[in-house]
Amino acid sequence: MPVSHTPPILGFVAYSGTGKTTLLTRVIPLLRKAGLRIALIKHAHHRFDIDTPGKDSHRLRQAGAEQVMIASRGRWVWMAETPDQDEARLDELLERLGQVDVDLILIEGFKHERYPKIELHRVELNNPRLYPEDPDIIAVACDGPLLPVTQLPLLDINDPEAIAAFIIERLRGELGNQPEAVA
Repeated sequence: MPVSHTPPILGFVAYSGTGKTTLLTRVIPLLRKAGLRIALIKHAHHRFDIDTPGKDSHRLRQAGAEQVMIASRGRWVWMAETPDQDEARLDELLERLGQVDVDLILIEGFKHERYPKIELHRVELNNPRLYPEDPDIIAVACDGPLLPVTQLPLLDINDPEAIAAFIIERLRGELGNQPEAVA
């Protein structure tokens, strides 16, 4: 069922080393099992490269192509060189993301942008809390007692099933309990 609107957005934010990617790799299969089609945007705090020296695409980028799209039967990738631009903003990336046939866009990072987020917190890391300074946080997933106490929903960071259920329930509310929209 193609979507005719912008899909809902939900992010996972935390300090580095908290386990955002690890949790997402456990939650996404559960959301997929529930019938949701997922897109994801991940913020990287460092330079990265998904291209390999020696490959045609790498050679073409090195030759000066500012945008390279590689396509095959089962996958396509779009790379854009932006050395003279500031870091991309989330709204710019969402504009470029293919949103057809997507039920939910998950965001990893971009904690200073405005969108609904679940804060991840591990007590042993002793990082400062993002909530209540960030009013866009809708829930906190943690692994122990949370001080100061929050009025937000508290989730167990080690229980991906409960986090997936929270996300599905939130989507049902956003989509008006359309049973075909959320399995």
